[in-house]
Amino acid sequence: MKSINSHAHEDGHPRQTTKKILGYLSWIPAFAGMTLLFVYPAHADISIGLIAPLSGQYAVFGEQIKKGAEQAVKNINAAGGVLGQQLKLETADDACDPKQAVAAANQMASKGVKYVVGHYCSGSAIPSSKVLMEEKVLLISPGATNPKYTDEGSDTVFRVCGRDDKQGGVIANEIIAKYKGKNIAILNDKSAYGRGLADEVKRELNKAGMTETKFESFAAGEKDYSAIVASLKQANIDVVFIGGYHTESGLITRQLREAGSKAQVIGGDALVTNEFWSITGNAGEGVLMTFGPDPRKNPDAKSVVDEFHKQNYEPEGYTLYSYASVQVFADAIKKAGANEPAKVTKAMHADKFKTVLGEIGFDAKGDVLAPAYVIYIWKNGKYAER
Repeated sequence: MKSINSHAHEDGHPRQTTKKILGYLSWIPAFAGMTLLFVYPAHADISIGLIAPLSGQYAVFGEQIKKGAEQAVKNINAAGGVLGQQLKLETADDACDPKQAVAAANQMASKGVKYVVGHYCSGSAIPSSKVLMEEKVLLISPGATNPKYTDEGSDTVFRVCGRDDKQGGVIANEIIAKYKGKNIAILNDKSAYGRGLADEVKRELNKAGMTETKFESFAAGEKDYSAIVASLKQANIDVVFIGGYHTESGLITRQLREAGSKAQVIGGDALVTNEFWSITGNAGEGVLMTFGPDPRKNPDAKSVVDEFHKQNYEPEGYTLYSYASVQVFADAIKKAGANEPAKVTKAMHADKFKTVLGEIGFDAKGDVLAPAYVIYIWKNGKYAER
């Protein structure tokens, strides 16, 4: 105040001059605020996070999920965005590794992302969901099927795919209907997905009075499964269910055929990629697997599928599942009338959403209502509903 007082004494009116200067200073914060309105946009982007295996042996599924989410964001933005705002996609790689998944979840939270599409692997989704729940970040998984993901989740955890206890029942019913009295082997790769699905198949078979001949685990990431193949042949196994991902399932299938086994091979939804046939070759002929009804055949998906085809990309597997996940977030924000996670959470539980998968709604756990699994078969290098 020294400079103000000295200047005031020169004018001979210290109190009046001080009032004028302080009055002038009081306008500065207001003026600064007005300036910010012109410098910065009135509406910031709405960030949507994407966490998927963008590297590693399951990167083919990460590519599907990334492609679907990117296209959804592009199309929604071209149609005007959400509440006058544009969507912005933030991506992170979990490599289907639990530790990396947790790091990716923390990365999203630190960036202030409030909506995340991910993960593919249940072993990544379960620990990541714990982090995101604490941060009140909404999570939709396009591919994590282990029941623990939503059973141990909160009201901010969702999935647009089905659960392994449903999928396992469809697989078990196939075995019960066609292979009663036969020698059955149930294999798993020890992962949350593979072991979880194998346990569900075993449980349903046992409930029906059927007992498997073998229930064995194998190490993921190996190239030579000749030891387990030899044990299956020695036990005269007629049906082999493999709870695991496409890489190991493909190798075991090929090595079974090379060893002369004609056992029926059955897998889960992790086989829905053309890479499975790249591994098996003709040995994959007749392999069965479970997946939801092909979303590419859904009338609501036709324009999007056509758009992908123009890009010379086949939207197989989980491509449209991640597209639908982004659609749900965008529509829920609109229905909530605000970009506020608490309100969006309520909207997601209360409403239904039109997506490329058809109309989607969620139960109290965040599981998609009325999930359906059907049997697919591999023929001539392609898979289709049987």
